[in-house]
Amino acid sequence: MSTASQWLLRTAVALAFVYPPLNALSNPDSWIGYFPPFVLTLGIPPLVLLHGFGILEIVIALWILSGWHIEWPATLAAFMLGAIVAFNGAQFEILFRDVSIALACLALADDAWQKNSAERKNKELASSSR
Repeated sequence: MSTASQWLLRTAVALAFVYPPLNALSNPDSWIGYFPPFVLTLGIPPLVLLHGFGILEIVIALWILSGWHIEWPATLAAFMLGAIVAFNGAQFEILFRDVSIALACLALADDAWQKNSAERKNKELASSSR
């Protein structure tokens, strides 16, 4: 994948992870409803849960933007988005975009995993030819 394509995908995914926690600061009721009911019964105050999750989202967004070992945050981001969609199936007409964002995350992760695999093979070939 080209550098420009990488940057565009990373920026798109990061924006999708930065907006919800920022918006949740002024409009938390719009976001708390996406937590599955069993999570809300854990005894953690909903606002603490929401803003804690928001911090995780911002960390993931910044990590994805950095490009450093992107396979890890991109895989985690895809898993998180998949879980949001899976636990909120009745709201799919709103959440269908999360499927597209999750697939973009998987594309970033796959590209990184492929590059890592190729680099390992090259190192093995180089060390075996010595």
